[in-house]
Amino acid sequence: MADKKEECGIFGIYGDPDAVQKTYFSLHSLQHRGQESAGIASSDGECIRCFTGMGQVSRVFRAGRGVLKRLDNPTAIGHVRYSTTGSSNPTNAQPFLSEFSQGQVAVAHNGNLINAPLLRDEYEAYGHIFKTSNDTEIIVHLMAKPTHVVKSDPLGHVLNHLQGAYSLLFLFPDRIEAARDPYGIRPLCLGKTSNGAYCVASESCALDSIEAEYIRDVEPGEIVTLDKNGLSSRFFVKPGTVTPAHCIFEHVYFAKQSSLIFGEPVHDVRVRSGRQLAIEHPVDADIVIPVPDSGTSAAIGYANESGIPFDMGFVRSHYIGRTFLSPSQDMRDMAVKLKLTVVKSVVEGKRVIVVDDSVVRGTTTKGKIHSLREAGAKEIHMRVACPPIKHPCFYGVDFPTHEELLANQKENMEEIRKFLRVDTIGYISLEGLLSCASLPKDHYCHACWSGQYKIPVSKVVNKFSMERHQMQLFDEREME
Repeated sequence: MADKKEECGIFGIYGDPDAVQKTYFSLHSLQHRGQESAGIASSDGECIRCFTGMGQVSRVFRAGRGVLKRLDNPTAIGHVRYSTTGSSNPTNAQPFLSEFSQGQVAVAHNGNLINAPLLRDEYEAYGHIFKTSNDTEIIVHLMAKPTHVVKSDPLGHVLNHLQGAYSLLFLFPDRIEAARDPYGIRPLCLGKTSNGAYCVASESCALDSIEAEYIRDVEPGEIVTLDKNGLSSRFFVKPGTVTPAHCIFEHVYFAKQSSLIFGEPVHDVRVRSGRQLAIEHPVDADIVIPVPDSGTSAAIGYANESGIPFDMGFVRSHYIGRTFLSPSQDMRDMAVKLKLTVVKSVVEGKRVIVVDDSVVRGTTTKGKIHSLREAGAKEIHMRVACPPIKHPCFYGVDFPTHEELLANQKENMEEIRKFLRVDTIGYISLEGLLSCASLPKDHYCHACWSGQYKIPVSKVVNKFSMERHQMQLFDEREME
C-alpha cells in the first residue's frame, strides 16, 4: 500500500426511475478511487440539478438532508474525487455544472489533461474567467467557443484538442455522452440494468453494486451516447490509428479486486503477479503476509507459488480511508498506525515475507516494517508486486516529484533495503509484470517505472510542474 494519492471514479445512468439512488450506491462502490469530494448531477429531461460536497459519499449525501430526494430524476452522473490538478477545496468538486450557448452541461472527469495549463493561459488571455483551479473546466470553455459549437460533431472536435488521460461523462438535459481518450489510459465500461437502463462506470464493481450487467468497455477514442433511443456510438479518432496505453497501475493498485479492468479480472492479474514475484525473488521463510487490501491478491499468488503458508499479519481498520489522502507525512504515518494493526501471534518469532503492491516515498512502508519488528518478527523480507517507481505520472496519478520517489533517491536495491530496514527486498521486473496481463505488452503505459511516456510531455511538463507547485502553495495558504 503506497503513500500516494489515487484517481477519480465516475458513474452515469440514463432513463431509470431510481437513477439517483443507483448513482449513490455506485459511488459508494467506487469510493476507493477518491475520498476527497463527491457529487451527483441529475436531469429531468429539461433541467440539470447538481449537488457536490467535500468528504466521502456517505457524508456528502448523509441521511436527513434530503439531498437525494431533491435530485431525484431519471438520468444522473456522479463523481468521487481526489485532486491531481487543482487544489483541494469545494469549488473543485465534481460534477462541474455550467451553462453555455447550447444550454446546461455537467461534466465528470477521471484522469489528467497535461495541456490544460497551456489552454487555460490561452483562454484567459482572451478574457475567459475560470471559477475553479481544476483541469476539467477548460473542457467547457472549449465547448463554448463559437467556432467549435458549429462543427458537425462539436464534442468530438473539442476532445481532439485535449492531451492526456481522460474518461469523461457529459450530462446534457436530454442525454449522457461518455468519452475515453484515444490511448484508453483510464478505464471506462458500459452496463445495463435489469429494467433496461444503460449505465457507464469507471469500474465494473459499480455495475455489480446495482446488479447491472457488464456489456463491454468504452473503446479508446470512442464517444457513447445514452438517450431515449438507447445506446449509440461514434469515434472522434479513427480506430486503430493509436496504440493503446492502458495504465497497468490500475491492475497493481487502483482498481478493486472484484472489478474487470481493460476486460480482465483484477484479482487474477494480481495473483499472477504474486506468482511471478515468487519466481523472480524466492526466499526461505515461515509465512507470507500481505499489506491489505491491494497487496492481498499478490500475496496469495506468492504463497501459492512458493508453498509458504499465507496468513494475515496485519488487521485493517475499515474506518480509516486510504492513507494517501492525508495532507502531510506525519498525518500519513499516524493514519497507517491506526489503519493497520499487527497480529503479534502471527509474526512473532517468524521469518516473514511482506507482499505490498508498491512503494513510493517509502516512509509509510518503513513504519509498517518497524511495527513488525516491534511485534517480534525474526526476519522481514519485503516483496513488491510492481517495479521501482522512478518517474512522476502526468496522466492522473499524483505520484510525487522525482526528488520524493524512493527508487529515484537511492542508487541501488541495497540502499533501498537499508532505508526500509528489511533483511531482503525484491521488486517484480517490468517484463515480469507485463507478462501477468493478457493484452499485448505495448498496450500498457508503464512510464512511472520506465520513464517512457506514451503521450509526449516535454512541451508541457515544466508548465505542469509549475502549476502543481502553485496549487501546493495555494493549499498551504488555505490550511493556514
